[in-house]
Amino acid sequence: MLGLIVRVLPFWVREPLLILLGSLFGAGMVFNAVTEPESRWIMAGLGAALLLVTAYRVRTVTHAWRARERAGRAPAQQRPAAGPVAPKRKEPNAWAQVFVALALVGALAGAVWLAPRVTGDGTATARKPAPCSDNEPGKELPKAYALTPGAVTGDDLCKALNRSDLADLLGTPGEQPTVAYGNSGTASLTADKVAEPEARVQFPTYTVELSATYNHLTVADYAKVLAPQTLDHMTDKVLGRPAVFTSDHLMQFRIEGDASGGPATEGPLARTLTVALDREDPGGSFDFTVWSASGAVLPDDGVILGIVEKILPTLPGQPG
Repeated sequence: MLGLIVRVLPFWVREPLLILLGSLFGAGMVFNAVTEPESRWIMAGLGAALLLVTAYRVRTVTHAWRARERAGRAPAQQRPAAGPVAPKRKEPNAWAQVFVALALVGALAGAVWLAPRVTGDGTATARKPAPCSDNEPGKELPKAYALTPGAVTGDDLCKALNRSDLADLLGTPGEQPTVAYGNSGTASLTADKVAEPEARVQFPTYTVELSATYNHLTVADYAKVLAPQTLDHMTDKVLGRPAVFTSDHLMQFRIEGDASGGPATEGPLARTLTVALDREDPGGSFDFTVWSASGAVLPDDGVILGIVEKILPTLPGQPG
């Protein structure tokens, strides 16, 4: 498209258009370098180079304009003796050239705007969350949910966790979730009397899980009795509620060739933030857990804290 503009359009139409395009794209690249830190140096370099080329074109047009003015002020030369007059070549219409140039620029801008949306690589497409699914669709909720007023379901947790900006919050912008599901289950060894829903969203780098347990164990008691048995435990506050950070290794199972389960081994390290259901800490909690099967360094506690503070207010029944 640009090659066609350079070959077809005359100098006084082509150069201003190229200056306009160079200024817009150069400024856009510099702006992206400021707003997108992951590509800062590449975008800044390309934008600066394009602006320098545009500045050189402005200088060239300025010199050409001055030369044209000087030629117009020079005295006309003596006309040659009369002779056969060559047929005058018809000059192309200037307004038609401008119209064609604007049409080409519009087509180019439309192609730049439409390309990411057609290929699926645009920001809007990349930020679309994966749809939440239920690993047991059509199954009725256990009676524990009817006996626990205000209990959230696995679907509620998945919708709150599966945010379009979750990858950005985790520090892995551009990643799309490969798995997103919720499960409305109950705690083990409770005869299905304690609701324990959970949701999981998996990215190429990290997997995050949000669960809720509606039992009588307060976060304060958990921080005193059970949390010290884990790694790097640390008490904190989330939205004014008691909270505690803990770390522990997940269990890992290997499936053998005959489909029999092998012995459990130590899996990747997971970081969990446990938060009371409300400020009074009546018992029960929300747990936000993040881990990486690839061994990537886990997000800082401040990052996890910020994510949980954004997610909890979006759950049904939680103060916004």
